Amino acid sequence: LSRMMINSTEVLFFTLTAYFHSDVLKYLYFTVVLVLYVLIIGSNVLLIAVICVNRSLHEPMFLFLCSLFVNELYGSLGLFPFLLVQILSDVHIIPAPLCFLQIYCVYTYAHIEFCNLAIMSYDRYLAICRPLQYHALMTPSRIARLVALTWLFPLLESVAGILMTVSLQLCGNVIHKIYCHNHSIVKLACADTTASNVGGIVYMFTIILGIIVLILYSYAEILKVCFSGSKQTQQKALSTCAPHLASLINFSFGCFFDLFQSRVEVSGVPEALRVVLSLYFLTCQPLLNPLLYGLNLSKIRSFSKRLVLGRAELPELQK
Repeated sequence: LSRMMINSTEVLFFTLTAYFHSDVLKYLYFTVVLVLYVLIIGSNVLLIAVICVNRSLHEPMFLFLCSLFVNELYGSLGLFPFLLVQILSDVHIIPAPLCFLQIYCVYTYAHIEFCNLAIMSYDRYLAICRPLQYHALMTPSRIARLVALTWLFPLLESVAGILMTVSLQLCGNVIHKIYCHNHSIVKLACADTTASNVGGIVYMFTIILGIIVLILYSYAEILKVCFSGSKQTQQKALSTCAPHLASLINFSFGCFFDLFQSRVEVSGVPEALRVVLSLYFLTCQPLLNPLLYGLNLSKIRSFSKRLVLGRAELPELQK
């Protein structure tokens, strides 16, 4: 039977088919996801509070980190509450408006994450390669502009992609994922979307690869300074840059796998593994970043211990 052609604006809901139907295990899944969400909220909120309340941390590097942690909360908010509800539900459906809102949150989260990592690498480049000009270049007004650009550009740029998807004529409403995914909806389109898919991939790779090239260039210049400087300079530079690079590699891997499996048939991979890996960039990054920066940067580590253990007030708070 031929499928009925419908406009996406007329679709009332989408059905998600990648959930495992098990009355016994669903409570275990719910507990695991809830624990992960609590850990993400607790660790990121803790580090945001540490940076905000301590004046000695009101430096460009830590302000950019604060923006990164806020984005981890934003991205997890777009996924985890929805997952918790769906795990306990027997019917895995989502209203169309909420589905497109989730797509928007997930995509803007990913773009903001890359932009945050880019400005952090630029900040480290100036601090290590041009230390005498650092304070003249990294002024409060420039910091504010960089943070604003990091958030506003992805938030506005992603609107165009969502509107294109909403305007498609669809021949179904079944999504083979556990959360709403833009390309999964595009594949439901009645018309051939090959041209728009290729254009979307080229556009996305142009932006993302441009950001990654900027990051890699910054770290290449930093490495030149490291190898030409003293041993102390090398250790200091590597200790501040290692978390950034680890975060970039981790997030790039997660995004690449999600992009790959959404466009290439990977039937040889077990369904459970595909589900876990599709969530990788949305779960591991918000968990990993607080560990990377909270444990690696001595100032954050020290203030976090005092805040958690309830020790004496910090000198900065008494000013």
